[in-house]
Amino acid sequence: MLSGMSVQIAVRLADEELQRLDAAVARGAFASRAAAVRAGLVRVLREERELQIEEAYRRAYATPPEEDDVGEVGLALGAQLLTDGALNDDDGVG
Repeated sequence: MLSGMSVQIAVRLADEELQRLDAAVARGAFASRAAAVRAGLVRVLREERELQIEEAYRRAYATPPEEDDVGEVGLALGAQLLTDGALNDDDGVG
């Protein structure tokens, strides 16, 4: 699973954290302490990336469109869909 060179780092853990880590390894949840730490790191980095994406969406939607007609077209289309009955409670929208 490791690609390229790897670098060893030191991590300080409280006694209780180390006991819980060792227990997880002992019950087979992870092949080793290192594998457990890598799995945790992957999860933390994934969550951080998702937060970055969410923030980018938040910033993008907080900014009004540069062209006035873009928002107007969207509102008109939504109104037309509601009028035509294309959006209803059965389709899970709204």
